[in-house]
Amino acid sequence: MAPQREWFEVDYYKVLGVAPTAPEKDIARAYRKLAKQYHPDANQGDVAAEERFKEISAAYDVLGDAAKRKEYDEVRQMVASGVGGPGGPGGFGPGFEGATFRFDDAGGLGDLLGGLFGGGVGARGGRAARRAPRRGDDLETELHLDFLDAVHGVTTTVGFSSDAVCSECHGSGAKPGTFPERCPDCGGTGAIAVDQGPFSFSQVCATCGGSGHVVKDRCRRCKGHGVEVRRREVKVRIPAGVDDAQRIRVKDRGGAGTLGGPPGDLYVIVRVRPHPLFGRKGRHLTVRVPVTFAEATLGAQVKVPTLTAPVTVKVPAGTQGGTTVRVRGRGITPAKGGAGDLLVTFDVAVPTELTASQREAVEVLAGAFTDDLRATLESGGAGRR
Repeated sequence: MAPQREWFEVDYYKVLGVAPTAPEKDIARAYRKLAKQYHPDANQGDVAAEERFKEISAAYDVLGDAAKRKEYDEVRQMVASGVGGPGGPGGFGPGFEGATFRFDDAGGLGDLLGGLFGGGVGARGGRAARRAPRRGDDLETELHLDFLDAVHGVTTTVGFSSDAVCSECHGSGAKPGTFPERCPDCGGTGAIAVDQGPFSFSQVCATCGGSGHVVKDRCRRCKGHGVEVRRREVKVRIPAGVDDAQRIRVKDRGGAGTLGGPPGDLYVIVRVRPHPLFGRKGRHLTVRVPVTFAEATLGAQVKVPTLTAPVTVKVPAGTQGGTTVRVRGRGITPAKGGAGDLLVTFDVAVPTELTASQREAVEVLAGAFTDDLRATLESGGAGRR
């Protein structure tokens, strides 16, 4: 693609508020945020917002495409090194006044300019460079699930707002009943040749913006863009055993592509609500079960809830509070892999209120225990081996 004049004059990184070294995902995130803020549908009649939206779109059209971004960065580096933009000091005005290049032959200069201007530079002739279809953005949204839905898996829908193919013109940008026409200036190539002394190079056609066609009667809904921001609902299948913060990819359900490009993907971030009884550690299910002092001391058989029917679990005699036992195969069964275990933690319950008969029984029991549990504390641990 050949660079436009604006490439020399506008810092697209500043337009999107990102650093020149920003990764693709940060650039996409910044664009989505600004596009939503300044989209014409959200700012009816606000001319300034509409112009800002055009600037943002133009910036992302370049920085969101790896090949265009590389060419843009080369142009900006050239400007920073002292070679001005088209027609400016040291720029590519008539005769290349003020421009200084080091080359061995005409082919060297052609290679230099060809690298900057999309391979469209040559002696008295240039190749046209039409804008190619562009894949839509990958999108993210959140889905809040109940604990049991996450454990067993569920098919549900997620709702979100995003760019989508215009529902009125179906992406053409033209008023229903009309069609885009071939650009009269570039003949549908998307680029025009610019003569510069003995050389010529191709640059994006200013009339059609490189698309090769023009829309005379614009769609009133999308204003000729071919896409609109609208509320969407997408069906998504959540596999069994999905964990909190896990990302689920839904292919081809992201942002709309441009110029006939394919849509991006949708990534659903799962947020799992806590359960009143159960917790989890990976594929293992956790549960805390209260036992009485007598059960912990003497041992007992207690019923413990699971995801299906309760199971009977043995409380060993002398069980201490916080002791955990494992019940094999009664945990979470994910979509891939075997079932986890049920991890049962016993909490020894200490009563806060006693009847008179209960108090008397406890006092009798206390009198039966003569060991001093705090003897080592009083001696500073000297008796410990």
